[in-house]
Order: sequence, then C-alpha cells, then structure tokens
Amino acid sequence: MEDEASMSTRIIVGIATGLVLLAGASGRAAGPSVLFIGNSFTFGEGSPVHFYRADTVTDLNGEGIGGLPALFRSFAAQAGLDFDVSLETHPGAGLDYHLESRKTELTSRAWDTVVMHGYSTLDRVKPGNPDKLVDTAAQMAALLREKNPKVAIYLMATWSRADQTYPAAGAWAGKPIEAMAKDVRAGYDLAAAKITATAILPVGEAWTRAIQTGVADGNPYDGVEAGKLDLWTWDHYHASTAGYYLEALVVFGGVTGRDPRSLGEMECSGYELGLSRPNVKALQQVAFDQLTAAGVAMTAAEAARKTPGRCAAASH
Repeated sequence: MEDEASMSTRIIVGIATGLVLLAGASGRAAGPSVLFIGNSFTFGEGSPVHFYRADTVTDLNGEGIGGLPALFRSFAAQAGLDFDVSLETHPGAGLDYHLESRKTELTSRAWDTVVMHGYSTLDRVKPGNPDKLVDTAAQMAALLREKNPKVAIYLMATWSRADQTYPAAGAWAGKPIEAMAKDVRAGYDLAAAKITATAILPVGEAWTRAIQTGVADGNPYDGVEAGKLDLWTWDHYHASTAGYYLEALVVFGGVTGRDPRSLGEMECSGYELGLSRPNVKALQQVAFDQLTAAGVAMTAAEAARKTPGRCAAASH
C-alpha cells in the first residue's frame, strides 16, 4: 500500500504538472483567448499606441506590436479580468489579405473570442461598397468556426476619415463628417447579419458622438478648437492616441460588458500615454454612452482608481 509520504509526493507532482499544462509556454495560467484581426487601425499606426506594452500580448506575426490589443488587455486586467490576447495585423489590409496570407496563424488555435474588421473604406477599389467585406467576413467566420464552432465573433465598425471627407478627392467629399461612419456601419450590419456575429462594436459612431458632444474637433484641416481633442493623427486618416484610446474603450465595454467609466479618470494606460484626467473621463463617458445607445448591457462600475501609476506588470 502506498505510504502517506509517497501519496503526498504524488499529489504535489500531479498538481504541479497540471499547473504547468495550464500555464503553457507563456509561463502563466491562461485566461480566455481573444484574437484581434485587422490592420493599422488595430495596431495603432501614427501614435505611441503602436508598440505600447507589446510584451503583454502575442503578436502572431512577430512584429512586436501592442496597439489596441494591449490597451484592451490593460483595461481588462484593471477590471480584474484575465485574457490571453493575440493579434494578427497587416497595414492597409482587408480581411481578404488575412485569408490569403495568414491562414496558418489564424488557425493556430481554437479562439474563444475574435475581434475583426476590414479595410477602412469597406473596399479599397470601390469605397463604400460593402460586398467584399460581407464576402470575406463570411469566409473568415467559417474558417474560425472550423476550429471552434462556439467562437464569439465581434465586428468592429471603424471611424470616418477626415482625409476622405474634407479634401476634394475624398470618397466622401462634400458630406458631413459622420457620413462615412454611417456608411461603414451599414456595411458591417450586412456582414454581421451574414455571419450571425456576436455583436458590432460601434467605434466609428463613438467618434461621431465625441465630435457631436464637443469632446473632439470634427475638422482637423481648419485647426483644432481649444479644449477639444483631435481624434486623428497627423495624416487625418489614422487615429491619435486619444482616438485609439476611445476605440479601445468601446471594444473593452462591448466585449466584456464592463462599464468603461469604471476604469476611472486615473486609469493607468491613459496616464502612461499622457492623456489628461479630464480627457480620460470624457472619453470613457463617450464610450459608455455609445455602448448604451447600442443596447450593450454593462455591469455595475468597479471601484475607480484613486491614484495614477504604472500599469501592473503582466507578461503573456
């Protein structure tokens, strides 16, 4: 019969083995997996968000990107949630590129949740035409569901581009700044219906709300009004730090169901990226209002951060 000491040793070894298997190669217990599929709007082109806290997420392409996924993970960690976050991105790409060139990376595991978006104008060749988005979203959903039929798929509807609105050559020239975001959202509505998506993340509409409520300036070509944020970076195409921050807040609230305002004005990533407390608070309110308008039910607020500081160290 096995003596007490041997039994104790066997139990300890078994527990340790289980913990190693749970932690995997990352060296920590892995939470639910989240994959971000996108382009420069996901990886944060034009701002410090691009390489922000890249050590906290897994870049499947090995390019050292943090971007929106790292912001999402930071917010989630502050809310007491642990996600195993990965990204697969390529500049200027629609979903067609990922399907053609990155199937190995996309099918490297069975993802629990996927957040994805296509090209910013819906179709690079035919701006405003949703057909390619609808078709490629359906192909991508089928690919992801082969690995996990229950994967939650979120489509992220992106923002109006000032460079496509104000210059005469823009595809939305002569229209109000909110027009492009409306057209983009309409395209994602079609794609979501086609694939029975879990939800659409209304990032573009949150940008419009920020402009309409006076939090952000709507036309960077004529200067940025005092006291307002410029959501675009220098090219009036990609986002500024504030723009990506708002994007991440909407994604965080939409995917987790947590109230973005619960992060508080002392939220650590905003602090690390140089956003002021009033701006952080205003952007959190915009994200909350847009998610509420979209019918996203959010849990009660967590305790707000009382003092600013570095985000807690977290490695993937």
